[in-house]
Amino acid sequence: MASPTTSPERPGAQQWVPEHPSLETLQEAAQGCHGCELYADATQTVMGRGAPDARLVLLGEQPGDQEDKRGEPFVGPAGRVLVSALDDAGIDRTGVYRTNVVKHFRWQARGKQRIHQSPAQAHVAACTPWLAAEMALLRPVGVVLLGGTAGKALYGTSFRVGESRGTMTAWPGERMPVPAPPQWVLPTLHPSAVLRADDRDAAYDGLVADLRVAAEALAA
Repeated sequence: MASPTTSPERPGAQQWVPEHPSLETLQEAAQGCHGCELYADATQTVMGRGAPDARLVLLGEQPGDQEDKRGEPFVGPAGRVLVSALDDAGIDRTGVYRTNVVKHFRWQARGKQRIHQSPAQAHVAACTPWLAAEMALLRPVGVVLLGGTAGKALYGTSFRVGESRGTMTAWPGERMPVPAPPQWVLPTLHPSAVLRADDRDAAYDGLVADLRVAAEALAA
């Protein structure tokens, strides 16, 4: 019988996760994932990218249109904002791993465009085994949560990024146990929120300020 978070169309990703994975075998296995229905309309599964010994994980929502086509996270417009913010915050991008809580692009057609749709909690729950496997392999010092969907994936539906951004918090070990939990988690807004903001300069400066908190923690 399906659990409350699974259904025949959303059995969850666990059965596709290799028993003794590496980052490379996770990438390969994830391409066959049918853990939820999002795979049917996506070009490919987009797993994380970055240094296998990364001290910092950047955790976002889901791949966008460009990420879905290119197979890498944060390579579209929001990714360019993130790269700039990391540089301005003094974070070495070579020591960072970028990933999302949901690995397939959820979208709706509008003419010839594919318009982003936020994933449902059921999609987040179905995809969680991939993130847990990544975190177990990476064992980073810290995690920066980019946006509300990433925060809800770790802390539950009551999470509000506006209430906790820029403030260190503990890894939610009961919700996502991993062998070596990160020392801290830092929520901030998703870089796509900068692109949507009425005052982009202020939103960008806020993102950089939050990332500087992470930079100082990494340097400590």
